Amino acid sequence: MEKVRFGIIGVGNMGSSHSKKLLNGKIENGVLTAICDLKPAKTDAILALPGAENVKAFTDYKEMFASGLCDAVIVAVPHYSHPGISIDALNAGLHVICEKPAGVYTKQVKEMNDVARKSDKLFTMMFNQRTNCVYRKMHEMIHNGELGEIKRINWIITSWYRSQSYYDSGDWRATWRGEGGGVLFNQCPHQLDLLQWVTGMMPARVHTFCHFGKWHDIEVEDDVTAYLEYKNGATGVFVTSTADAPGTNRFEILGNNGKLVCEADFEKGDKLTFYKLETPEREFNATHTGGFGEPKHEVIDVETDGKNPQHTGIMNNFANAILGLEPLFVDGTEGINGVELMDSMLLSTWLGKTVDLPIDDDQYLDELKKRIATGRRKEGCDVVLDTEGTYK
Repeated sequence: MEKVRFGIIGVGNMGSSHSKKLLNGKIENGVLTAICDLKPAKTDAILALPGAENVKAFTDYKEMFASGLCDAVIVAVPHYSHPGISIDALNAGLHVICEKPAGVYTKQVKEMNDVARKSDKLFTMMFNQRTNCVYRKMHEMIHNGELGEIKRINWIITSWYRSQSYYDSGDWRATWRGEGGGVLFNQCPHQLDLLQWVTGMMPARVHTFCHFGKWHDIEVEDDVTAYLEYKNGATGVFVTSTADAPGTNRFEILGNNGKLVCEADFEKGDKLTFYKLETPEREFNATHTGGFGEPKHEVIDVETDGKNPQHTGIMNNFANAILGLEPLFVDGTEGINGVELMDSMLLSTWLGKTVDLPIDDDQYLDELKKRIATGRRKEGCDVVLDTEGTYK
């Protein structure tokens, strides 16, 4: 195999963006050979692009799998279908990139992961934010022990502003039936993944206040504040919204040896600062005799490699990993962690109490079905939006 032949299932916002990257030659060892969508108008738009002369369009993804045109597929359909289509692709002997989130509820994601573990094909999640140099550097520093034991984790990520027109652009958007949730499931899967990937820690307990349709005419959550407790005694707060303007993106991790602060700014660029203690806090606490006072610290502007390839990075790595040129960057089975977090946050709100992780899979699904049963249907809206330059 000289180049990996890609098929894309779902050519809406993200699928069309991935198609263009392959057609424009941004994926060095990948080529687009097939696309699939239930709506021919969407596939026709891709076929009209330069370089798509040899791409074949399908309306049935199983026919695409059976065509022999693909070595790998990208699953870029609405959330509920991520696990089922990924399972079918793996069982058909294809390598799989699954768009975020891994699914809507933990039970279906666990089924997908079971199939992935038994398959000899590669499976990854489109966690493009893991390619961001600042998050990679934070992960490296924490796992190398530079920050010491983590004591507190705070992230306010409200730079996901969305107007009502965004929610009105698709009949599946912002509905329990079509999307399974709101800001947690659409905008924040990356941050919820990074929350546990960067720190290497999953919360043990969560108490969350989700507000449903607080700022928009939608039925799902568009404003969330979550309190997190960890097994080692650390605590955390996670805040997100799609109605703050201007928004904030500040990720702060406090450890025994100091504090890491990532101030992410889409226009000015991301900045990572390490407030490094001269004496670890626990040691200073035990030995200081002056009453007042605190450990001295040095402020360090952390250097990174400056690379942030996003979706292109994930796709290039995936193609290279299939060809045996480099190891796979993201193990797709890790997608369960973010789904566990978003499900736990909704479940805590629905039940009005703190919930333990891992959650009860069946209880969550039962509660979700109640919302689906009483949810509203949206008809006749299907607009493909340009997502370039919107990744934070």
